[in-house]
Amino acid sequence: MATGARPFLLLALWALARPARSPEEEGDGGWRRREPAAPAVVAEEERCTVERRADLSYAEFVQQYVHPPRYAFSRPVILQGLTDNAKFRALCSRERLLASFADSMVRLSTANTYSYQKVDLPFQEYVEQMLYPQDPFSMGNDTLYFFGDNNFTEWASLFQHYSPPPFGLLGTTPAYSFGIAGAGSGVPFHWHGPGFSEVIYGRKRWFLYPPEKTPEFHPNKTTLAWLRDTYPALAPSARPLECTIQAGEVLYFPDRWWHATLNLDISVFISTFLS
Repeated sequence: MATGARPFLLLALWALARPARSPEEEGDGGWRRREPAAPAVVAEEERCTVERRADLSYAEFVQQYVHPPRYAFSRPVILQGLTDNAKFRALCSRERLLASFADSMVRLSTANTYSYQKVDLPFQEYVEQMLYPQDPFSMGNDTLYFFGDNNFTEWASLFQHYSPPPFGLLGTTPAYSFGIAGAGSGVPFHWHGPGFSEVIYGRKRWFLYPPEKTPEFHPNKTTLAWLRDTYPALAPSARPLECTIQAGEVLYFPDRWWHATLNLDISVFISTFLS
C-alpha cells in the first residue's frame, strides 16, 4: 500500500465504525447533517506542532509570539478562551443564516495561489448545491471557495455580533473575512500580512512555514492533492508546522508566513487580517 493512502484508509475505517451522533450532539449548527453519508475526506494530523495557549495576556502574546516591529520573526500560536462568541456562533447555524441571507449574493473565488476567478451566486444556492466533499482530483482553478469579498453592509446584522481577538498589532488596521466551505476544500500555500483565524463550526487544518522556508507545492493544485501527493514524501525536517483548529479556537498567523488550509468538515470561519 502506498504510504500516502494509509491515513485515508484509516480515517475511512474510523468513520464507518464510529457511532452515529445527531447534529445536536455534535454541536455543528446543522452543517454536518447536510454532508453525504460517506467517510470523511482526511484526518487530523498525528501530532499538533503549533502551541496552544489559554489565558495569555497581551504583553505575553507580543513578547513571545510577535516581537515587533520585525513580525517576520514571530511564530504562530493557537489561542483559547480569548472572546465569547456564543451569540455570533448561534447566528451562524445553517438554519439561521439561510433564514437571514438566502437571497443574498456571495462572491466565490477559485482555490489557487496566484490568480482568482470570481463567481457570484445566491447564498442559498451555494449552501444547498456546493457544500459537498472536495473532489480529490480537481484542480484549484476548478474549485470555488466562499471566503472574503463580503458585503459588510448587507451582512451587518451578523458581523456586528462578532467579537474579534483583542490582540491588535501596532500600526495595523483589522479587516474581516467570513467564509463557509465544504469538507476537503481549502487554499494552497500563499502568504500575506499577519492576522487571526477563528473556527466557528467544523475543523480547519493548517500547514505553516516561516518566510525563509518556501514550501514545495504546485500553485494550481489543491491542499488536498498536496497532502496526498507531496506531504507523505517530505523528510521530517521539511514538514510544516501543522495543527487542526477546533471550533472556538483562534490561530494567530504571523506576517509573511507561508500557509495552506484544509477544512476537515463543512467549516464556518472568520479571519481578522491586520493590514
